[in-house]
Amino acid sequence: MADDHRLDPRVPLLLLLSATTGLVDAASVLGLGRVFTANMTGNVVFLGFAAAGLPGFAWISFVVAIAAFLVGALLGGRTAKTYAGRPERRWLLTAAGLETAMLWVAAIAAVGFRIDAPDQVRLYAIIVLTGIAMGFRNATVRQMKVPDLTTTVLTLTLTGLAADSSAAGGASPNWLRRVAAVFTIFVGALVGALLLVNYGLWAPLAAAGVLVIAATLGFVSARSMQATST
Repeated sequence: MADDHRLDPRVPLLLLLSATTGLVDAASVLGLGRVFTANMTGNVVFLGFAAAGLPGFAWISFVVAIAAFLVGALLGGRTAKTYAGRPERRWLLTAAGLETAMLWVAAIAAVGFRIDAPDQVRLYAIIVLTGIAMGFRNATVRQMKVPDLTTTVLTLTLTGLAADSSAAGGASPNWLRRVAAVFTIFVGALVGALLLVNYGLWAPLAAAGVLVIAATLGFVSARSMQATST
């Protein structure tokens, strides 16, 4: 049951970022009306429901979220290429700063927002800001190439847990990492839902921003200390 999580110091960072996915999806699904801004698979499925004419599914929200996510991914890809060859910490801090800024601006826009009487301008502003932030995140994490930690999608993670398990004749590689990824998104969603219910839509978005920048600063500091000690 091999697990190489101790060999890659990026794993704790990506697990903490996974928790922010739960926070953001709790905010978007519960606070913005059945729209994902971190998980695009859900939006494509919901868009199909909207195309079928089912009530309660606003197609424009899904289209806006997908478009914003693509813009964020494009910007994330360009940023990664701009910082190619430079120290990793600069790239990651820039990415974290941009993501955090978008989440905090979305949190400010969400103060006093009510889904039962939504302000359409603020609704789509929050969708766009969080969609860009999460698209940017996905492009950044994709460049890091850490197996089993996409920070936003769990389908392949759960598949790997079962398909590579000893019961299936496998060696259960990275099983602890995979379980941790599922758990952190679950905890993020739980905390996000509680924050939204008790404090409002702004709270999980603000918390997600805090966690993104704090986790990245912690990672960069740890790497700097490690480099100094060696």
